[in-house]
Amino acid sequence: MRWQYVSKIIGILVVFLGFSMIFPLLCSMIYKDNSHIAILVSMVITIFFGGIFYLVAKRTTIEYISQREGMAIVALSWTIIGLFGGLPFYFGGAGSGFTDAFFESVSGFTTTGSSILTNIEGVSPSLLFWRSLIQWLGGMGIIVLSLAILPFLGVGGMQLFKAEVPSPVPDKLTPRLTDSAKILWYVYILISALEVILLLFGGMNFYDALCHTLTTMPTGGFSTKNASVAHYSSAYIDYVIVIFMLLAGINFSLHYQMLRGKTLIFWRDSECRFFMFLCLGFTFLIAFDIYGSVYDTIGKAFQYASFQVVSLVTTTGYATADYEKWPGLSQVLLFLCMFIGASAGSTGGGMKCARIMVAFKYCYREIFTLIHPSSVSQVKMNGAVIPNHVLRSIMGFLALYIGIFVICSIAVAAMGVDMVTAFSSVAACIGNIGPGFGDVGPVDNFAIMPCAAKWLLAWCMLLGRLEIYTVIIMFVPEFWKK
Repeated sequence: MRWQYVSKIIGILVVFLGFSMIFPLLCSMIYKDNSHIAILVSMVITIFFGGIFYLVAKRTTIEYISQREGMAIVALSWTIIGLFGGLPFYFGGAGSGFTDAFFESVSGFTTTGSSILTNIEGVSPSLLFWRSLIQWLGGMGIIVLSLAILPFLGVGGMQLFKAEVPSPVPDKLTPRLTDSAKILWYVYILISALEVILLLFGGMNFYDALCHTLTTMPTGGFSTKNASVAHYSSAYIDYVIVIFMLLAGINFSLHYQMLRGKTLIFWRDSECRFFMFLCLGFTFLIAFDIYGSVYDTIGKAFQYASFQVVSLVTTTGYATADYEKWPGLSQVLLFLCMFIGASAGSTGGGMKCARIMVAFKYCYREIFTLIHPSSVSQVKMNGAVIPNHVLRSIMGFLALYIGIFVICSIAVAAMGVDMVTAFSSVAACIGNIGPGFGDVGPVDNFAIMPCAAKWLLAWCMLLGRLEIYTVIIMFVPEFWKK
């Protein structure tokens, strides 16, 4: 492990994070909310320490990055960025200490959306804007953004791309990695701008429209209102956000191909079809379940069912209803949504639809082989054969995901948390969802969780955002051996 390489790249990322605090600083000056000192101090500290990380290896010329170094850079940089990103919350008094500030920051960067803020509308506009901005940056990945910058500094990035892009198999849109990163960000910015415009038509002011867009596109879920999107009580706003949550939950490479004229690309992609049919199926089941028992009209039932289903499947985490008051069937289906997740290559979290599809196909192949022992069958997706090493990786990921979920749930329960809250809080954090059930339901938050549980759940957020392997491999002794 060449630590000077690791230090140099982390330093660049931390300095970039520091300069990005200019935006909430400007927001503070516009709204005159007295948070400018907290943000300015945070900015200076972040840039200072980022500069130290960089200067330690200033004379180092990075010609390539090994896979091991790429993994280390991604895992360490996200942790360090979470620490420095929490400084504005800490100095601005949002939360009861640094643990809360770190939790809120990691929740933002990992696009989880779990919050410790008990009175969101009482927090200054600039800190809420920073809270939204870090979700937007974390959505596509602050490291993917840096891929367009690092080559100019003599840094290669293919290993970072492999470790960061949330997909079982990274999809390079162009032969040059920097071009791929730029394309992803162009699409990301274009869709974000469109959502801002549509929300403005729905009656939102520019500040709220911008903040909700910054947290919809990364499937983050932070809102500027205590009641989340339910505050607006608008079917138009609900459906606009549903549409953009769906867009954010689809592989971004498909958006790019759609913009290039491949109009049927969404239908031709098997994972996209699975994702859309899943959302529709769960929506109809829940809508009929809550029609009559919760809502008097089928229109209202469909509106609230579709919003909650899409919000949880895409791991956005917005809420327009207290689904804990819904019938048992609806709650079970929503709990399943927390595990499935969005498409691979999207900004969503969870297990990802691609992995779920591959797991089902793999199980079917095993059953088929038992019936026809002499047959030769292969697992395919979109007409392509999935290599055995990818199958092993996916099955290993799913096993690790469930195993870590169980272990962490037991650990949280051991801290005095009730069973429903323990299981759902871990599911919400490792899936990067936001709200759960019990004491962390859609009308509650994570402020009541024990301090140790908050640190554990923050680690779960990082695990989920970086696809388990990138973080868990840091605890394997062989990773550090020559």
